[in-house]
Amino acid sequence: MGICVSTASAETHEVDGGNENLVRIQDALQNNRILRLDSLHSQQGNKGPNQDAAILYQGYGTEDGTFCGVFDGHGKNGHVISKLVRNRLPSLVLDRKNALSALNATVNQDYGDQEDELSDDLVPNKTFREWKEACLSVFKVIDKELKLHENLDCSCSGTTAVVIIKQAEDLVIANLGDSRAILGTMTEDGLVAVQLTTDLKPSLPKEAERIKKNSGRIFSLKNEPHIQRVWLPNDNFPGLAMTRAFGDFKLKNHGIIAIPEITHHRLSVNDQFLVLATDGVWDVLSIKEVTSIVWLAKSEKEAARAVVDAAVTAWRSKFPTSKMDDCTVLCLFTGEKSENAIPTNLI
Repeated sequence: MGICVSTASAETHEVDGGNENLVRIQDALQNNRILRLDSLHSQQGNKGPNQDAAILYQGYGTEDGTFCGVFDGHGKNGHVISKLVRNRLPSLVLDRKNALSALNATVNQDYGDQEDELSDDLVPNKTFREWKEACLSVFKVIDKELKLHENLDCSCSGTTAVVIIKQAEDLVIANLGDSRAILGTMTEDGLVAVQLTTDLKPSLPKEAERIKKNSGRIFSLKNEPHIQRVWLPNDNFPGLAMTRAFGDFKLKNHGIIAIPEITHHRLSVNDQFLVLATDGVWDVLSIKEVTSIVWLAKSEKEAARAVVDAAVTAWRSKFPTSKMDDCTVLCLFTGEKSENAIPTNLI
């Protein structure tokens, strides 16, 4: 499937040996700009086609901007839906953000800039609120598009999404489902793993409350008591393991929503890298383990593959009789790695 980008100078590349699940877009006109080092890797599991998708767009929005997105499809058509969402989301969000900025500029010109007196060091500013509004609007639009898609059944299929939009030192983080984003940051005592998103699963009290208010049921199967799932009111079906997703329209009247949780993080000089990964990775590796693997990888370009390889090994060790899930990792390095900064411990 093609990638729709709004910048005419952007070049699109499939990565990882031509793997269509992974796409990198680079602004071709920014030749004098030093791009952030990054890596992408995906490994198909044993459940069928690889339903994961990922995109990394350098030069997104601003010269030093980056769009990072990881999508984990599920259900019969999950592999199609994850790519559809991946291909539509970046350009739609950017277009909506630019439209909001233009509108706000006109309003400020007419009435004067009445921006709240907020501390940029502590509180997200007007620009963040524009990105947030853009994400909320576009997630809703894409979900509606999927429902109206004539040749694609999304009744019991869908995809999660975890997105980070980097603009200079500001991160806009949009999370839908149970993929996850983390940050590796350096302290005097070693490397710290910081979880940037919350896994939106039925086991989370606030998520469970919404499901139950809408007559959805939550319970786990006997052969997997550690996994809570969402079921229809009067039918033991479909058993969705997350509470927010694109698609899954059978459950949209029973508490499943496509509204992302959106947060802000300002990078510091100590922040080293970001990792976005699907739940196939987090099911078997902790955030501390992933952070350590990324930091000790042979190179930044090999970091994502190193995490996926470790996850595959962990699956075989921890769940030898289970079918391995798809594992996809995106790494974006935000700091300069120094040989003298290799930590002796991980907190």
